[in-house]
Amino acid sequence: MSSTSQDEFYKSLKEKLESETSWPSIYLFKFIVKSSSKSLEEVIAVFNDVKDQIELKPSKSGTYTSISVKTLMQSSDTVIQKYKCVGEIDGVISL
Repeated sequence: MSSTSQDEFYKSLKEKLESETSWPSIYLFKFIVKSSSKSLEEVIAVFNDVKDQIELKPSKSGTYTSISVKTLMQSSDTVIQKYKCVGEIDGVISL
């Protein structure tokens, strides 16, 4: 994704989060990564400060793993900051 596309995406996401959510709020992050990749550990590391729920669910074939993180976020900016950190990790699909 180009820098301009990313900026537009995050601007749109911020507007949506601000209009639909009262902060602080519980937020659910969802990602998909290859199960055998280093990316799995890297995504979990982004949420190291999270003491809330992190759920890993392998696909039927075991090739991919779904990562769900349910946590209290203080603002739309903190949500976007987490997405940007995960966005730097190769092979991660954000849902």
